[in-house]
Amino acid sequence: MNPTIELLKSHRSIRKFTDQPVSRALLEELVSAGQAAATSSHVQAYSVIHVTDPANREAIAELAGGQGYVASAGAFLVFCADMKRPTEAAERTGARVVRGMTEQLLVASVDTALMAQNVAVAAESEGLGICYIGGIRNDPQQVSELLGLPDHVYPVFGMCLGYPAHQPDVKPRLPVAAILKQDTYRDDREEVAAFDETMQAYYRSRKGGTKQSDWSHNLTPLFDTKLRPHMRPFLVERGFEMK
Repeated sequence: MNPTIELLKSHRSIRKFTDQPVSRALLEELVSAGQAAATSSHVQAYSVIHVTDPANREAIAELAGGQGYVASAGAFLVFCADMKRPTEAAERTGARVVRGMTEQLLVASVDTALMAQNVAVAAESEGLGICYIGGIRNDPQQVSELLGLPDHVYPVFGMCLGYPAHQPDVKPRLPVAAILKQDTYRDDREEVAAFDETMQAYYRSRKGGTKQSDWSHNLTPLFDTKLRPHMRPFLVERGFEMK
């Protein structure tokens, strides 16, 4: 493996950080690296909010489910899908802009995710640790109000960044054979069964070793209930009408 692949494969979420701050200059460099990611038709449908106000960070930590590291990390960013900027830019040229298309929502969400992952990799290359915070979608309306987000912009996820105060193990991933399929889709339940055994061993080997579960059972709370049903009406209210 070359150093880039080694870095990518060493990723783990960091939830404990030292007190060392992350400089604004470094953040700007990381965001610049994020902007180098692929973007659909060069739309660049994203904005990033660097949340520095301590009260807002505490509020977001609670809204995200009591994730205290949102408030304590060296830096906290909120990555937003932004269709306001490109649609208004097109409108200023005289275009008759159509808003609220599902494709616009997909483009903005995918652009944001690609850009954020570039930021994550760049941060880890500088010795920082990161943790994505999808919990901001627990109450995206309040997060939007805290951050002053206008219509046609929505918060996709947050990201904690900072210098790690712990070194957790790398969590196993599904085998490549389950993910990489040739020519047509094929069933992968055998690989999933083997991976469940891998995850059982992983949980037993971690400090404490008290968790008795596997990958398939961990998915249960994600799919045996309607997860965040408020997202669709929220997105419609923000102008992503999904036509």
